[in-house]
Amino acid sequence: MKRYRKDITTWILIILFLTILIIIYNEQKNDRYIDTGKNTAPPEKLDPVVAAKTSQLLKKSSQQGIDVVITEKVRSIKRQNKLYEQGRLSDEKVVTYAKGGESYHNYGLAVDYALRNKDGEIIWNINYDGNNNGKSDWFEVAEIAKELGFEWGGDWSKFKDYPHLQMDFGLSIRQLKKGLRPSHDQNEK
Repeated sequence: MKRYRKDITTWILIILFLTILIIIYNEQKNDRYIDTGKNTAPPEKLDPVVAAKTSQLLKKSSQQGIDVVITEKVRSIKRQNKLYEQGRLSDEKVVTYAKGGESYHNYGLAVDYALRNKDGEIIWNINYDGNNNGKSDWFEVAEIAKELGFEWGGDWSKFKDYPHLQMDFGLSIRQLKKGLRPSHDQNEK
């Protein structure tokens, strides 16, 4: 009987300790986010860190002789739904598997890019080597973006989204839908 009480006491102490650790972890984790509330309108501008990193991407790419064009930034829910319909309600190619509210574009955390060739045309040719260094400019841009902290859609296993770059800051779409947003220190930019 004594041993049984000792075992229960030990388990209670372990559970209490783990509960305290979880509470501390969640408090620290929540400091990284702002709760704007579930009914908050989606942002109209890029997240400030994403905007700053996008500017750095354009500058670094230009220094490598690559002319990058940002073709999409923040998307409305309506626009996202229209893109989702593409390839489903028409003979066009499917360009996204994310419905409105399910894309990081809807929360100002993603951009899409393309290249501008020597003739000034915007192109989506992932094999184009405009700076003539023997490497795909598209993949060079993706590498620069990843060094800056972006996740690249070309690395995804199920649906390769080569133009897509995003920073989720550890937030899931579900959390974003609930109103959580990144909270940034000034030194993150």
